[in-house]
Amino acid sequence: MEDQELYKKLQGMMDRREYAALRLAFAEMNEVDIARFMETLPPSRAVLAFRTLPKEAELGVFAELDAETQQHIIGLITDKEIADIIEDLWVDDAVDMLEEMPANLVQRVLGNSSAETRTLINQFLMYPEDSAGSIMTVEYIELRKSITVEDAIKRIRRTGEDRETVYTCYVTNDTRILQGVVTVKDLLLAHDSDLIEDIMEPDVIAVATTATQEEAARLMAKYDLIALPVVDGENRLVGIVTVDDAVDVLREEATEDFERMAAMAPSEKPYLKTSVFALAKNRLPWLLILLVTSMLVGVVLSHYEPMYATFPLLVTFIPMLTGTGGNAGSQSSTMIIRGMALGEIKMGDFLKVLWKETRVCLLVGLGLALANFVRLAIMLPGNWLLSLVVCLSLVVAVFVGKTIGSMLPMLAKACRIDPALVAAPLITTIVDGLTLVVYFNIAIQVLPH
Repeated sequence: MEDQELYKKLQGMMDRREYAALRLAFAEMNEVDIARFMETLPPSRAVLAFRTLPKEAELGVFAELDAETQQHIIGLITDKEIADIIEDLWVDDAVDMLEEMPANLVQRVLGNSSAETRTLINQFLMYPEDSAGSIMTVEYIELRKSITVEDAIKRIRRTGEDRETVYTCYVTNDTRILQGVVTVKDLLLAHDSDLIEDIMEPDVIAVATTATQEEAARLMAKYDLIALPVVDGENRLVGIVTVDDAVDVLREEATEDFERMAAMAPSEKPYLKTSVFALAKNRLPWLLILLVTSMLVGVVLSHYEPMYATFPLLVTFIPMLTGTGGNAGSQSSTMIIRGMALGEIKMGDFLKVLWKETRVCLLVGLGLALANFVRLAIMLPGNWLLSLVVCLSLVVAVFVGKTIGSMLPMLAKACRIDPALVAAPLITTIVDGLTLVVYFNIAIQVLPH
């Protein structure tokens, strides 16, 4: 059944107050799908739907809701219901929720939390925003290397229900220094009498609490990890980042980069839930900046007005040259930004990137120039000098576009500016101006006047 049809069916049950049938329908649905349905409802009806949920599904559905719907529910349910939710939520999910809430709701939630939970949440809120420490969870399996496999399995059975993941277990000493990692698969395939020390992997990939979320997510993607240990400055294990949080980080980072590359300020809300005013506010500043920079192209054109007044045909090739140069720059900037985001390109690779892009420029530029020369020979027979000017300018346009497109993001990174901010629109504007300057100067040198 399509989502919209299902949502209409569920809304019909709510309209007819068929709450028993609604509860049965929820029991057969995935928690994520229930959350998406509740996000389409007005606040009061979202709370009603939440209270209709089977008890065992409440927590999972709440964790999947967006921040706005969570706030509505917290604002309308009782203190006891709040206490039940906050005590059962994974700590990282609780922290994510509180970071998005206004102060009055945060106070209400913390006021209904146990002292232990409140202390733990406050500790997490002290980590810098966007750090690995801010998204980690403390619900993990911790083992000692001196115990046997049999004892380790008993410990997992005893404590695993309250842990966010049990597949990967972390080995520490008495002072919680991280010493190794062991998986449940390793435990099941080992003999009961084997020591953890003998089967653990001592070379553990870990991340510091102060590292960025993106760095943690990239490490997990690089090494195909489902959980990544987080350590403090003394290598003490303080938490883990799980794969679901890493996926959220990568998705948010990709979304922000796409928006910045399109000359928009990042938006934290889904498109359909963002107001028209907010969308306009996110787009207008960059469009104004690009409007001003685009005026430089007009300045260049006015400077060379005598040249294209003498040879009017020169004007007809301007869109092709600027468009090709801009597109070439966008191609390079996209590849470089992606490479830097994935950790494939470092700042030390500046000269390697420049050399590679130079060779790409020559191959692409010459290929385009040859194709264009054939086209001009057919369309404008006898205008060999004009064809030469256009083709030489095309090679230079591709060279300028790809060089700027590849170098500017790296220079921005070196200056601690988000590379996505100097992506496609800004690069295109710079390339357009330089391409026109080169084009008309070649024309001045080649064409008789």
